[in-house]
Order: sequence, then structure tokens, then C-alpha cells
Amino acid sequence: MNLINILLFASNNAQQGNANWASTLIFFALIIFIFYFFLIRPQTKKEKEAQKFRNSLQKGNKVVTIGGLHGKIHSIQDTTVCLEIEDGGKMIVEKSAIAQFEADAKTPEKKDN
Repeated sequence: MNLINILLFASNNAQQGNANWASTLIFFALIIFIFYFFLIRPQTKKEKEAQKFRNSLQKGNKVVTIGGLHGKIHSIQDTTVCLEIEDGGKMIVEKSAIAQFEADAKTPEKKDN
């Protein structure tokens, strides 16, 4: 009697195998969809915004670095920026180290002649 129950159980599982396979595939597709829209897509969007910000840097902008250093852009190269800090000191930092414009000065200073 025990052998018959095992064979019946095995045949029922074999018939439900296709349904389990399809539901597993749908489950994994749903997981990938969730990862894309909640993790991957926002990250790529954030990277594009950061790249746009780096490309908008101009000489004379007042900026803040990721380390909290405040300065004015003295010159710009391909991947680096020369910042003029207080008392005329200058530092070279990577463009990726620029976090934001200073809150009170988003545009370059205009010199009165």
C-alpha cells in the first residue's frame, strides 16, 4: 500500500511540474523587473545627472567638494578642477569630487570694471 501511495504522489508531482516551472519563471521575471525599476534605473538616472552636473562646471563657479571644502573654480581640465580657496591658495581635485554648487552663489561672479 505504501508503494502505491508513493507512485501516485510522484505522478501528481510530475503533472504539476509544468505549472511549477511556469510560476517559477514568472516569479524570477518579477524579481528582475523589481530590481530594474527600484535599483538599476534610479542609479543610472542619478549617474546621468551627476555627469550633467560635472559638464556644467564653469570657471568662476563657487562649489563645495564631497569633503566639505569650499572654493571657486580657477581652471578646468578633462578630469580635474583647480579650486581657488581662501587666501589665494589653489588645490587640484577630481571633477567627481565636486558635490554641489555653493548654496548662495550658483552663477560665476561678475567683475565690475
